[in-house]
Amino acid sequence: MDSGDNTATDARPLLFVSYSRGDLDRARPVIDLLDAAGFDVWWDGRLEGGENFLQTTETALETAACVVVLWSATSVASHWVRDEAQRGRERGCLVPLTIDGTMAPLGFRQFQLLDISGWDGKPASPEAARILVAVRAKLGGDQTPAGAPLAAAASVAPARPALALSRRGMLAGGAGVAVAAGGLGAWQFGLLGSPASAAISMVVMPFANETGDPDKKYFSDGLARELRAVLARNPRLRVAAPTSSSAIAGEDDFAIGRKLDVGHILRGSVQRDNARVRVSAELVATDNGELRWAKSYDRTLEDVFAVQSEIAETVAVSLVAEVATEGEAKEAAAEQKEIGGTSSVPAYEAFLRGVALYDVASGPETDRAALAQFDAAIGVDANYAAAHAMRSIMLATIANDAVSGSDESRKLFDQAKVAAERSLALESRLARAHLALGVVFNNGFLKPAAAAPHYRAAQDLAPGDGDLLRSVASFLAYGEERAQAAQLIARVLELDPLNAGAFRAAGYVALFSRDYPTMITHMERALVLNPGIASAHFGIAVGRLLQGDPAGALTAAAAEPGRAYGLTATAIASARMGDRPGSDAAFALLQQEFPDSRYQLAQVHAQRGETAAALAMIESAFAVIDPGLLWLRNDPLLDPLRGEAGFKDLLSRLGS
Repeated sequence: MDSGDNTATDARPLLFVSYSRGDLDRARPVIDLLDAAGFDVWWDGRLEGGENFLQTTETALETAACVVVLWSATSVASHWVRDEAQRGRERGCLVPLTIDGTMAPLGFRQFQLLDISGWDGKPASPEAARILVAVRAKLGGDQTPAGAPLAAAASVAPARPALALSRRGMLAGGAGVAVAAGGLGAWQFGLLGSPASAAISMVVMPFANETGDPDKKYFSDGLARELRAVLARNPRLRVAAPTSSSAIAGEDDFAIGRKLDVGHILRGSVQRDNARVRVSAELVATDNGELRWAKSYDRTLEDVFAVQSEIAETVAVSLVAEVATEGEAKEAAAEQKEIGGTSSVPAYEAFLRGVALYDVASGPETDRAALAQFDAAIGVDANYAAAHAMRSIMLATIANDAVSGSDESRKLFDQAKVAAERSLALESRLARAHLALGVVFNNGFLKPAAAAPHYRAAQDLAPGDGDLLRSVASFLAYGEERAQAAQLIARVLELDPLNAGAFRAAGYVALFSRDYPTMITHMERALVLNPGIASAHFGIAVGRLLQGDPAGALTAAAAEPGRAYGLTATAIASARMGDRPGSDAAFALLQQEFPDSRYQLAQVHAQRGETAAALAMIESAFAVIDPGLLWLRNDPLLDPLRGEAGFKDLLSRLGS
């Protein structure tokens, strides 16, 4: 048939099939199915030699009653396919299919995507029936062409109604402040009827930076991170922790979602210039890619806070409505309300730059650069509570790297305490601020009794924040609440199952409970996730040593990338094996290279039976407020000292 007279002489609806030439073998069954069903199918195989293919293609695209796009790993990169899909979207006649499980690119995910990747190409299969249902629904219902085979028409099930997307106005508010009033009913998202047992779990993926400027990545990443923080406050949501959801290179979103064992994925993109921002976001099901919700926002840059708030509330209400009443869903969304933010875009941008540098964590240089950004944020908005909290955390981090007991260290911890207290004065419900003050009291002043209420408050205020809960679990493991620490770290691993740091923390929680096999298992998992993570091999060395395997401990010590940890374990394991020269050599290097590591030196003395020297070293560690002393109460390497009156006195002073 001449492709130029499709609509003039043929009463059959014209279907335009867009695909990548590399997918022809997968496209032909779709083309043949539609043709056999009685439709007039246009595809580039109908172009005849000498024909002006651009003009002919454009005519077919403009006159087609339906544009069927076949998304694949190849076609999502094709400008031709994207342009044709764009025109189908603009004309309101787009039917998207995925032929290999690949999701549609951003901008086309607000449409229900039909997955036919498992289709065997047979016209009698369920996939074939669903293709015809989707096409006929787009054409307006019962559009079985005259002369279509009866079998094809009879096999089609009723079309599924499309999702109804909300058109609510923007919510007003400051940075990350979700307004609780006016929550949406579940029916607006087509979510009613979901099984009550559905797990309310999700991951927030880093948003794509589509500004064209790699230096603006901090903004898109930061927006996603702040959304995670807001959603993690919702008691009915299980939100995968930030490290897991941003540190899995080379995986597609759905593979990450399956590995994290979450039911839903929130993802999006950000475009911006100096005055305006466009944020596109969508919520999809992990198991089948079903689009649950999608929306794009074009706003002035000052409205980015309201955009963030609306996304967080909309997602939360839609998910919670699956297993709760509308009122309960609104109540849960109200509990996730973000606090301690700002209404200043420059302050917010400085804050996000600081968080990005904090995440890099490559050493003192980036730590100080992050601190400078939080200082800049406070310089713009002196009442920005979240910035004061992060300033405190950075000051404490830098202080930990300084020489214990030095003037610099004491000054930094004092400043960190002031910053945390200022943050809490501005917003007493800010979990970050309570965590910051807890860290200062614990690490900077060795006052766990003063720190405990703040760690507890942080846990209560952000029960779904995996990073925060990890800090709380570690704090509890230092003291008498080891059972509670074990329960809490198990929750952290549920929230953050791909985070090497979480497994390392779990390893140390097990170590302080003298559960060496579990400790070794957790440390080995941490090394699988991050082979270069510091102190995991040290933990394995300690576990093997205390299970009577000094040779295995020595092997683990040799693999430890943290030099001080490796030397400590080597000195102890060598002594256990009767190699005193080897132990002395490692000990001498530890003293020479890390003279400030008083606690590690005390561990070696204790394990070598040098009780008086060990007690004297711990006493000197107290004098400079060495944070290593946090291990004192439960460290198995110091067990040889526990019967000593001097050691009991030191324990009584810890936290006094």
